Amino acid sequence: MKKIIIILSLLLGITIKAYAGEIKFVQVSDTHYASDNEYSKRVLETAISDINKLDNVSFVIFTGDNISDPKPDYLVEFIQIANKLNVPYYLVIGNHDVFKSNGLSKERYFEIVKENNIFYKFKTPNYVLKKGEFVFIIVDGAKEVIPGTTGYFKENTLKWLDKQLTKYAKKQVIICQHFPLLDPKPSKSHNTYRAEEYLELLKKHSNVIAVISGHFHMNSEKMQDGIYHINSPSLLALPNQYKIIDIVTTKGFSPMIYTQLRELDVK
Repeated sequence: MKKIIIILSLLLGITIKAYAGEIKFVQVSDTHYASDNEYSKRVLETAISDINKLDNVSFVIFTGDNISDPKPDYLVEFIQIANKLNVPYYLVIGNHDVFKSNGLSKERYFEIVKENNIFYKFKTPNYVLKKGEFVFIIVDGAKEVIPGTTGYFKENTLKWLDKQLTKYAKKQVIICQHFPLLDPKPSKSHNTYRAEEYLELLKKHSNVIAVISGHFHMNSEKMQDGIYHINSPSLLALPNQYKIIDIVTTKGFSPMIYTQLRELDVK
C-alpha cells in the first residue's frame, strides 16, 4: 500500500524580499538503475507511474546516482524510462554516474541524455532553471577522473555559483546537488570536501532558501543559517520512496516549504 509521510512544514526565517508564488516539484534520488537488475527497473517504472498520477507537479529532479555504474547502456535505458514522465525532468550527476576512463565522461553523459531526449537542453552538469519567481541552480560535485564517495566542488564551480547567486539576487534560489553540505550522519567516506567553504559562500547571499541533495540514502532535514538543507533517501532502497516538495511564498512574508515522502508499492 502506498504511504504518504508528511515530514515537515517550515517557516523560513530569512531576510530576503519574498515574492508571491508557489511551486511543487518531485525529488527522486539515488535510483541506481542497472540494465541487468530487473528490480531496479520495476522500482523506477513504478515511481514514474506514481508521479504521473500527482496533480500540479512542475517538474522532477533526479539528484544523482541515477545509474548504479557508469555504463552508457544503463544511462540510455534510464533516460528511456524517465521519458515516460508527464512533466519535464532534470538531472544531477552523482558519484556512480560518471567515470571518464570507462567511456562515460560528464560531457558524454549529457550527449547520451540529449540523444535519447531531444527536449533536454542542458549540456553541462552545472546549470540554471528559471521557474517563475524561483531559480533552481544545479551544482556538480562529482569526480569523473577518479570517482569516489567524497563530494568535491571545484573552485571554478563555486565561483560560477557565486556569480549566479549574485545575478539572481532578487529571486528565491533553491540549490540541487548530489552531495549534501550538512552530513545526515557522521561519515569519513561520504563527506563533502571543504564543505565549510561552500557554506561560507552561501552566507554572502540572502536569496538561497534551500539546498536539496541525496547520496546518504536517508531522510534528513535541517535548518542552518536560514537555509533549509533537505536530504532524501534512495529510491531503490527499502522502503522505496521519493519526495514531494512544495514551496509557497506570499509577498511580504518568508517562504514556506512543505515536504512529503511518498512510499511506493513495488510489485
